[in-house]
Formats: sequence, structure tokens, C-alpha cells
Amino acid sequence: MKQRLISAIKYILLFAAAIILLWFSFREVKWSDFTEGLKSANYTLISVSMVVSIAAFWLRSLRWRMIMLPLHTGIRRVDAWDGINIGYITNFAIPRAGEFARCGVITRKTGLSFEKVAGTVVLERSVDLLSLAVLSTAIFVLQWNRFGNFIDKQILSAFGEKFSAGFGIVAITILAAFAIFFYIVYAFRKKHPVFRKIADIVKGVLAGIVSGFQMKQKWLFIIYTILIWICYWLMSYTTILAFPSVAGLGISDALFLMVIGGFGWAIPVQGGIGAYHFIISLALATIYGIDQTTGVVFATISHGSQALTMIACGTVSLIGFSLFKGKSPSL
Repeated sequence: MKQRLISAIKYILLFAAAIILLWFSFREVKWSDFTEGLKSANYTLISVSMVVSIAAFWLRSLRWRMIMLPLHTGIRRVDAWDGINIGYITNFAIPRAGEFARCGVITRKTGLSFEKVAGTVVLERSVDLLSLAVLSTAIFVLQWNRFGNFIDKQILSAFGEKFSAGFGIVAITILAAFAIFFYIVYAFRKKHPVFRKIADIVKGVLAGIVSGFQMKQKWLFIIYTILIWICYWLMSYTTILAFPSVAGLGISDALFLMVIGGFGWAIPVQGGIGAYHFIISLALATIYGIDQTTGVVFATISHGSQALTMIACGTVSLIGFSLFKGKSPSL
């Protein structure tokens, strides 16, 4: 009961955060201007963007399957596809629960332990985080004169030196606490059943991570990763082309908005709602001098098309998973 109460409070707080960010984004936007902006978009190009996003989902499922194959050779492409899609749709209900949901799909389909599948997700997400960090660094180093102002004034200065120092102390403290905890677990794992269970979970997660380094055709994994980010880039650029008020932006601007938007999706609110709108409209206003209404309309179209695709694919996969369970066709 206590755990459910904590989960409910966490859900409410995150939902409230999403609403507050939406309010900040829309607070000066007139409804008539907003609807006119929506009408001005080229929805044929938006549809192209949605098709590209489906291709990104498929590539992500293929890449994830490669990590899992050393653990279980019977994992089918459709299993990984369903796991990815169900994970996406779950995030719209409960932030960050999607990672657990897709682990559950594979566990149910194959019988693999949840901990081992979780390890493959940790590895995959680490690759995504590294990719985002590399892209961010490349953009801001190569075009600091253009994009550095946004990072310096809108993000870094917003936290301030005291917050940054405090955050560093907290981070070090947390890492130290984790190190002490895992040492205690390791030292007493044979004497106490609780510590033994924790050690088994950690061992399973590590086995999942290690499986990624045992995969065949590692070069194909790298190609999949590059193609996934190219798809994200194309989604961003296609959306720019679809919206007349920002159609003058180029491919480098699409890459910048893709990276910034990635941070919006990463914020733990339901489906990136509010956070994505806020950071994209802020970036458009700061870098390009685009008014708030136009920025919010663009963010709404970009986020809405991606969200609709995730929900549609997630619904189809959820229905298929519920109906067929272990009877999915081999793909």
C-alpha cells in the first residue's frame, strides 16, 4: 500500500510538472493564432516524418535484438519490435516505466530473466546517451557562435554556480553511497538471503550488458545506430519543411533542434509533454528570434506527430502481444 501511494504521488507530481511546462509554453499564445498555425502546416510532409519515425522504431528493434541474441537465439524481430513500441506507449502513462515494460515483453515471450533483459536495455540506452552527447558536443563546438548563447544563457546560467556546485556534491555523495551499498551486498551475499537476491539481480543485469559485447556483426550495430539518428534528423528537417513559418531553417538547424528536442523527450514527464514544447519554443525564440506562438505551434506539430506514431504503433503491438503472446510469427 505504501509503495502504491508513493507511486501515485510521483505520478501526480510529474503530471503537474508537465502541465506547468505546458502553461509556460502557451501562456502568451492566442488560440486563434495557434489554430491558424496548425492549419498552415503541410500534413503530407508531416506524414512523411511519421513514416520515417516508424523506420527508426524498426531499426531500434533490430539493434536491440542484436544485443539480446547472445542471451537467447530464439528472440524474433517481432518480439523486439513489440517491446520497443509497448515501451513507448507505456511512457505516456507512467514516465520511464517503458523500459520495464519492454523488458517484460521479452521475458514473457522468451523466458529470459527480467534482469538480463534489463541489462541489454541499460547498454542500449547508454549507447543512445553517448550518441546524444557526441552530437551535442559536435554541434556546440563547431557552431558555438550560433548555438552557444542558448546553452550558456538559457541552460547553464539558469542553474547558477551554487546549484552546479551543490549538484556536484550530491552526485558524488550518491555515487559513494551506491559504492558502499554494493560493497555490503557483495560482502554479505552468502550470509543473508536479501543480499543474495540483490546480488543475483545485479549479476543478471551485468550479464545483459556483457551480452552486448558478445554480439556478432558489431559493425552492423554501429550502422543501425547511425541510421537511427539519421532518421531522427530527417524527422526534424521534414517537420521544418512542413511548417512555412520556419521553412527557412536548414539541415544544421534541424540537427540542432533534434538534439535539443532529445533533451525534452528525456525529461521524466509523461511522453515528454510540456518539456518538449517548452525547450523547443525557447530554442527557436533564443536562436532564431521566432515568436512564441510560432515556436509553440512548431513544437506541437513535431511532438504531436511523433506521439501519435508512438501511440499507434504501441497500440498495434499491445493488441498483437495480448492476442498471440508466444505465438508471434517469425520475422
